[in-house]
Amino acid sequence: MTTHRHICPSLLSADFSRLAEEIAMMEAAGAEILHLDIMDGHFVPNLTFGPFIVKAIRKLTKCRLEAHLMMTNPGEYLYQFREAGADTILIHVETCPDIQNDLVKIRELGAKAGVVINPETNAEMLGDLLPYLDQVLFMSVHPGFGGQKFIPEVLSKIKLWEPELHRHGVIIEIDGGVNSVTIPQIVPTGVDHFVAGSAVFKAENPTAAFKNLQSFVR
Repeated sequence: MTTHRHICPSLLSADFSRLAEEIAMMEAAGAEILHLDIMDGHFVPNLTFGPFIVKAIRKLTKCRLEAHLMMTNPGEYLYQFREAGADTILIHVETCPDIQNDLVKIRELGAKAGVVINPETNAEMLGDLLPYLDQVLFMSVHPGFGGQKFIPEVLSKIKLWEPELHRHGVIIEIDGGVNSVTIPQIVPTGVDHFVAGSAVFKAENPTAAFKNLQSFVR
């Protein structure tokens, strides 16, 4: 399977005091997907934003929005995030008592359904979930904080699953420590989407930083 590869800026690292400008800057640079980290302070220690902010972001951009729900019982909030404008909804195995049912619900709401694999999570359950998946997000840091160091051991897990995931048309995404140093190691594994936060928004020139990362995947 060949698919169009994307750098997906993570808005968690953006300057929220000038969010509209930051989003417009990424769109002008060529971004087609924006990554939204939703945290409720339970599954991970941080709090970020909910459907209300996603709805506001939706009004600012034509980019696809992917909502990464780092929440307890995300199944209770799928409708709200889809209604707010999320095009893809990503959920964690650890927080979903019936993840298959939640993935089915996401698709029924008209969004793309994805599961998130933490660095320490056994990926074996992916075999059973393949019929319900549009995307798999492999975390290459521990979820909850931006700017962490990349965990290279995750790449072997991606390599192992890449043939089967792509055979079923599932998009492979990576999130955590993606920058100009690590991305050359990641590209050969077959990853399709690369979430980048600090490497883009904390750079002296975010537009140039985005385009530099993009040059590795195009």
